[in-house]
Amino acid sequence: MEERLAALLADGEQKIAQTTSEQQLQEVKALLVGKQGLLTDILKEMPKLDISIRPKVGQMANQLKNRFTDLIEQRREELKIKASEVSPDFDCTVPGVLPQKGGLHPITQMCYDLNDAFRSMGFEIFQESDITSELYGFDNLNFPPNHPARESMDTYWIAGHDTGTGGDKLCLRPHLTGASVRYLQTHKPPYRFVYPGRVYRNETTDARHERAFFQYEALIVDRDFTFASGQIMIKSILSKVFGQDVPVRMRAGFFPFVEPGFEIDMGCLVCGGKGCSVCKHVGWIEIMPGGTPHPNVLKAAGLNPDEFTGFYVNIGLDRLVMMRYGVDDVRLFHSTDLRFLTQFC
Repeated sequence: MEERLAALLADGEQKIAQTTSEQQLQEVKALLVGKQGLLTDILKEMPKLDISIRPKVGQMANQLKNRFTDLIEQRREELKIKASEVSPDFDCTVPGVLPQKGGLHPITQMCYDLNDAFRSMGFEIFQESDITSELYGFDNLNFPPNHPARESMDTYWIAGHDTGTGGDKLCLRPHLTGASVRYLQTHKPPYRFVYPGRVYRNETTDARHERAFFQYEALIVDRDFTFASGQIMIKSILSKVFGQDVPVRMRAGFFPFVEPGFEIDMGCLVCGGKGCSVCKHVGWIEIMPGGTPHPNVLKAAGLNPDEFTGFYVNIGLDRLVMMRYGVDDVRLFHSTDLRFLTQFC
């Protein structure tokens, strides 16, 4: 037994000295002193030895284990030092290669900037799944049963879940407003939150439209909230995002989920209001619908419209980014052309 321990010591010292990597050293450690290692196998034979030599063999085994542990730690330090050494062939005077620069996508950056602006005004950030139902996408938002937006020419209904009605009929969310009703149902008033996300529409793409694009919804529901306060909120947010006062106008518009409803435009920053292809040569570009939540929407959320009112806007995030950078085609932001995207890094 003593001869076996001595042979194991010599073999182990050699194996440890020959290791060239941390992984290899771990493998040698497991082989020598692991639970299934060679030293453990020897110790398992201790009960078979004569009782008179067991203490001596046990002492030798412990000394061997300590020896291996010390050698392994010593070799680990040597490998670390060796790994940090500079090769003699390395020329430190040769200029280095700069790592490729990355950055946030401009739409993502705009979303973060809006988050910061709304947080400073006491808003909560809300997120939900890209899949919604007819109940939340249309029914709760006061869309009539025969409204054309419910048709597949506008909305992407999910195969296998495109029959039936209400909560059983699923689609990719065509707007964010339905999930805002879910927020109202699951939280307590007063409400002050924003909801950024991607939405999906079955429409032809052009310089101002995409099939999958980003919206940014903001909703306040409270008692005695004035319409003028909503106007001030819009101007304050746009001035924070663009770092300057931005011309804003509100035109009467119809949307099933607000009453009264408005089309909210901002002065085109691509042409400075002079007229270009982005603003259709009128100097203004529509960036959001807005208005007071319709009484039927408040009822769907379990609120009394005689007690609560509020203000709603749904910002076209892609168009806002176009205004920030003076880009005249929204499709560029959704491309994978790094020549375009790296300009914003």
